[in-house]
Amino acid sequence: MRARAMTALGRQGRQAGEREGRQEGQRSTLLKQLRLRFGELPEPVVARVRAADAAQIEGWTERVLTSPTLDDCLTER
Repeated sequence: MRARAMTALGRQGRQAGEREGRQEGQRSTLLKQLRLRFGELPEPVVARVRAADAAQIEGWTERVLTSPTLDDCLTER
């Protein structure tokens, strides 16, 4: 019983780590796209992206190619 619980906890921990790794990769890609599109980013923007949840990152990633300004891209809708 204890071995099963340890295995389940290990699996949950691994899955959480994989999710966080994917999200960090998405943040890094978004930051790169923002820099390429709008130039050097102010530190508050970088901090905002690093603190964003998955839904925010997804929305910003969808808008990065079509928004005329950085502010427009990062405006919550």
